[in-house]
Amino acid sequence: MSSVHSYRKHLSKDKKLAAMLNGSEDFSLITRSPVYLWLCFSIVGQQLSVTVAATIRKRFLGLYNGEPSPEDILATSLPALRSIGLSNAKAAYVHNVARYALEAGLEHDTLGKMTNEEVIAHVTKIKGVGRWTAEMLLMFTLGREDVFSADDLGIQQAMCKIYKIDPSDKKAMKEKMLSISKKWSPYRTYACLHLWRWKDNPPDIK
Repeated sequence: MSSVHSYRKHLSKDKKLAAMLNGSEDFSLITRSPVYLWLCFSIVGQQLSVTVAATIRKRFLGLYNGEPSPEDILATSLPALRSIGLSNAKAAYVHNVARYALEAGLEHDTLGKMTNEEVIAHVTKIKGVGRWTAEMLLMFTLGREDVFSADDLGIQQAMCKIYKIDPSDKKAMKEKMLSISKKWSPYRTYACLHLWRWKDNPPDIK
């Protein structure tokens, strides 16, 4: 049975999600390489619009002759990284990712042996990479099917509206979201994708 058919059948057990899935197009997940570069792109795009993030990503790649290696990125000065529109902090974080790729490994082979939580623990050791960024990496670079991002604002807004959750108490809200999402496992990534589409605000990660 294909993942698409499996996830639709499973998620449709939730009547609220079933209504959302009805008539909507399917999602499929892909893996992207190299992981360190997509993690750099994720940092570059943090808190920026899709358009601005794409522009800076293009400038970033323009610093190199082809796809940069971690060594290439580390050899790029912080002023050079700031010159393409990165803040001081983001320029440093990009260096952090490249250094970590060399020292601890960020290859698909390395991460592929880890559970989702192990991947999150591994990459959040990098200064500048938080849990949300790690979850987006799992979904959109590693293609993991069972990831839920309780900290994502779009997911919060969509679930509060659909499931009538009170957003005023953040702790209680997240507990309720996690409780609901457990029923979606092992296809929570697809549920997030449909919630983002419904809310019309996918994260700036592609």
